[in-house]
Amino acid sequence: MILFPAIDLKDGKCVRLERGAMDRATVFNDNPADQARAFEAAGFRWLHLVDLNGAIEGHPVNADAVVAVLGASQLPVQLGGGIRDMRSIEMWLDRGIARVILGTVALSDPGLVREACARFPGRIVVGIDARGGHVATEGWVKTSERRAVDLAIAFEEMASDGVGPAAIIYTDIDRDGVLTGVNIEATVALAKAVSIPVIASGGVASLDDLRALKGADAPIAGVVCGRALYDGRIEPEAALKLLDEAA
Repeated sequence: MILFPAIDLKDGKCVRLERGAMDRATVFNDNPADQARAFEAAGFRWLHLVDLNGAIEGHPVNADAVVAVLGASQLPVQLGGGIRDMRSIEMWLDRGIARVILGTVALSDPGLVREACARFPGRIVVGIDARGGHVATEGWVKTSERRAVDLAIAFEEMASDGVGPAAIIYTDIDRDGVLTGVNIEATVALAKAVSIPVIASGGVASLDDLRALKGADAPIAGVVCGRALYDGRIEPEAALKLLDEAA
């Protein structure tokens, strides 16, 4: 299981939000490139970046910070936030992003996701962010009537045609950034509904959450962790050792 340290970008800084609220941001590092170097030095093997301003505005906003991270670290990066057309997808992949995360358009324009998966196999990830089990979009500002698990199943059908996403990142917004523990039940239910690798996100507070995900009765491929790494609740060496151990 891969542990993805999160670098969420707001106004060029590395922050963590509470339940996705932009007005409840804690700045943990003014220099995202330095944070990337720190995560690489700690032994992580991937970086998870989100352009928070971009997610709200519908187009990339923190591009300079993302490019700085790419220049500061050799780790592969997956990036989401405001990527809603093929031009943006191509731009970020050309600049060195390993995987692009498509969230809002996963609901509003699944045809774009299908086209991107076909053109860039293994480099497109779908982000399914849920509030109360329903898909939220546009930086979590809007909540749809579509159930998260139903959207995942729609992409499972796409995968059966050979053009599915490399992974699905499932985020429980109500738990994101508040250290209340991962929504194991919902994550497992979604992972069981699809064969696409599922990455858990939202609420990771301790090593116990990582143990629960690793021992869950479902194939969880990875987990995104943010605030608990920044405030020291989770020590990187211990977390990586735990997830690298044989089941």
